[in-house]
Amino acid sequence: MFKRNAIACALACAFLTPALAHADDQADLKQLRDDFNAMKAQYEARIKALEAKVQENEQATQKAAAAAETANQKADQVATAPASSGGGSDNPNAFNPAVSLILSGTYTNRSNASKYHITGFQAAGEVAPDSRGFNLGESELGIYSNVDPYFYGGLNLSLTGDNTLSVEEAFLQTTALPNDFTLKFGRFYSGIGYQNSRHSHTWDFVDQPLAYRAFLGNQFADDGVQLKWLAPTDLFLQLGAEAGRGRIAGTTGRDKNGSNAGSIFGHVGGDIGISSSWRAGLSYLQVSPENRMSNDVNAAGADVTNSFTGNSKIAIADLVYKWAPNGNPVDQNFKFQSEFLHRSEDGLLNTDSYSSSQSGWYTQGVYQFLKGWRTGLRYDRLNSGSVNYGLNTSGLAFNGYNPKRISWMLDYSTSEFARIRLQLARDESSQTKADNQVLIQYQMSLGAHGAHAY
Repeated sequence: MFKRNAIACALACAFLTPALAHADDQADLKQLRDDFNAMKAQYEARIKALEAKVQENEQATQKAAAAAETANQKADQVATAPASSGGGSDNPNAFNPAVSLILSGTYTNRSNASKYHITGFQAAGEVAPDSRGFNLGESELGIYSNVDPYFYGGLNLSLTGDNTLSVEEAFLQTTALPNDFTLKFGRFYSGIGYQNSRHSHTWDFVDQPLAYRAFLGNQFADDGVQLKWLAPTDLFLQLGAEAGRGRIAGTTGRDKNGSNAGSIFGHVGGDIGISSSWRAGLSYLQVSPENRMSNDVNAAGADVTNSFTGNSKIAIADLVYKWAPNGNPVDQNFKFQSEFLHRSEDGLLNTDSYSSSQSGWYTQGVYQFLKGWRTGLRYDRLNSGSVNYGLNTSGLAFNGYNPKRISWMLDYSTSEFARIRLQLARDESSQTKADNQVLIQYQMSLGAHGAHAY
């Protein structure tokens, strides 16, 4: 009897032990599952909190960047319009234009002291290089500001070394026209070509290319009106037209009703990856100068001054390419620039008929190899083309000469406000004697100054 009971107990233990063990395992598994779910919920809550913190930081960074950009725009360009209609008494900081002063000077060493002229070209205006020795260059005083929500205005005064004060630009420009149109009126640099609209302190060399000297009198600024349209596309596309008085190459424009000069231009450009960009353009200018005075040499080798009155048509093609590693030009960058100009004229030279069809071009490259340090090379060439002097032919020393020039420069900028430049050039504008030039230039900028154009 005892044995049967013992056997029964043994069998019961054998069957119950696994069942009890299985029950314990189920309880442990449930506990683990509960612990895991609790941990999961806790981590999910922490992740959501971190994501919210990251988003908050990003929003704060964006707001700070936007505030900094707004502050830079106000400091570099214009102040905001008055908040009240009462004017300055209600808001003493409402009239706060950006004022900048550019101080410039050169030391010039030239091997040819003769009166400067470009053989075979009726080149008028400011075409001659600086005289030998120390020269106070062109100082510029610029004042720019918003007028109100609808207009922006600017004045740029030029003071040369001979104490001549002139108004380079004095214009008003709309800021709120619909459909991406902009209207400018007053005196301003024409939008033709690439180099023409740039102030002298933004040039990559001390002087303008020969083609600009020969055909535009160094630079064309006119009294008139300009209408531009910027296409609302990813590709940069800008079209423009101008009508003006015709103040080209040292002339004052004709005293007549209507316009004496008209131009059209178009520019297109875009990016090539993240490191490169480009811009190309075509322009056409038609102007009728009166008594345009230019230096020349007669058949006897003596200096003469010619006067032209007639019609002048100038076509320009320009191309610019810029490169900077990853789009950051601070330490290293390269700029290629080239323009082709063609001028055809007909009218009176002195007292007899005159006609010409001539062209010119330049190509230059400027490379910044270290922060603040740049070097550049430019080659200029003019093509004498076809010229009919009429009865003046026998008196002028012209036999199909093609002027040319090559220039090298090295400059160092201590900051964005100060630059010192060395330029060496061999100028063969004159058929009689080449001019070897050494120029040392300084440029200093005082006050707020807006960003330069592309």
